Amino acid sequence: MGCPAWSPAHPAVLRWIAAPDRGPPVTGASVLRSTVGRSLWPTAAWFWALQFAVLNPLLAVLLVALYDATPTQLGLTLGAYNIGGFIASLVIPAAADRSGDYLRPLLICGICGVAMVIALAVTTALPVALLALVLLGGPPGVGSTLLFAQLRHDGASPSRVIRTRAIVSFAWVVGPPLATACTGAFGNGSALWLLAGIGVVNVATALLLHRARPRGASEAGPQVSRPPILTQLRGWGRWGTVSAFLVLQVTNIATVTVTTLFVTVQMHAPVLWAGLILGAAALMEIPALLIIGRIHTRMAARTLILISCVVGVAYYALAAGAQNTWQLLILQPLNAWFFATVAGVGLTVFQDVFPSPGLASGLFANTRRIGAVLSGLLIAALAVFPDTYRSVYTAAAILVTVALFGYAVAAYPPRANATGADAQ
Repeated sequence: MGCPAWSPAHPAVLRWIAAPDRGPPVTGASVLRSTVGRSLWPTAAWFWALQFAVLNPLLAVLLVALYDATPTQLGLTLGAYNIGGFIASLVIPAAADRSGDYLRPLLICGICGVAMVIALAVTTALPVALLALVLLGGPPGVGSTLLFAQLRHDGASPSRVIRTRAIVSFAWVVGPPLATACTGAFGNGSALWLLAGIGVVNVATALLLHRARPRGASEAGPQVSRPPILTQLRGWGRWGTVSAFLVLQVTNIATVTVTTLFVTVQMHAPVLWAGLILGAAALMEIPALLIIGRIHTRMAARTLILISCVVGVAYYALAAGAQNTWQLLILQPLNAWFFATVAGVGLTVFQDVFPSPGLASGLFANTRRIGAVLSGLLIAALAVFPDTYRSVYTAAAILVTVALFGYAVAAYPPRANATGADAQ
């Protein structure tokens, strides 16, 4: 499966996107490690994201096609799987924070991912598949979180973290069509072969990243004194930041969820338009992340977040008033910029607010998980309005406005309590 000389998936492009911060070479060994790292980090980021970009769109289909799950069983299985993932995303990064080594847990998560696929392939019983998803499916979902935690632990700049996040976004653009093309051409069972191949690559990259690290590197990081986890979780400023980003995630998930219905039911347009609108937003998110990564070197994170909130309010307000699909389509650059800032800069904000890299990355990932639950409740609450799907965009504009002021208060505390505010 070759790719064009300079396609976005070309290794040279991925290496450029996630290129580590430049520093003076000291020895031949350090130069070799740097060269290996330039290839391994983007590859690892790509395949860890691709694993779940392939699995998530297909999981419900696989449970019904391979294990004859009823709608009730399907809902319960997916719920249990998501609960397992939520717990893993809290426990595993916190445990890695104690040791200061995020690559060894990453390797274990990769092995769990391969074991999960094997278990799903050899069984035809839904209870066994459920156990495999809950016990073995949770840890692989933490892979990207551990990668970002290790980047932070190694002192990567915010711009590098954002560039790496762009690779994750691109994997999520490629993953769903790759998954559906594979199952459409070779049957539902072929998805397990695809997942197994991706899982093996994840194990290999985790092992190579671990071996490429200098001896004693895992012991060097924890010398930086970090407060206990409970201490890090205290403070209105920290929870104000978490709450603001949770609200921003809710608005994105809710509007993405209803886009197809907004287009087909209330605009009376073909469903193809919904695909074009969603696809345009996803594709434009990648260059937006790269541009934001460059701007971040000259502009504070909190300023970028506040500007993006203004952009988000403008997008949702204009989308709520859109009467034609082409109007919604031409608004997608605003949508892409807004969410790229939330997803990219937001991660670096959490890594500044919470000193422990695993805790920071895990909490940020869980704003997305919890936001998915709350977005469903938001849509249900807005069902009382006649134009339900349009009202979701109106509510999103209001919520982002609230988040903007809430984050401004959290990021710019009174001068007497402003210690560390610049980090936000």
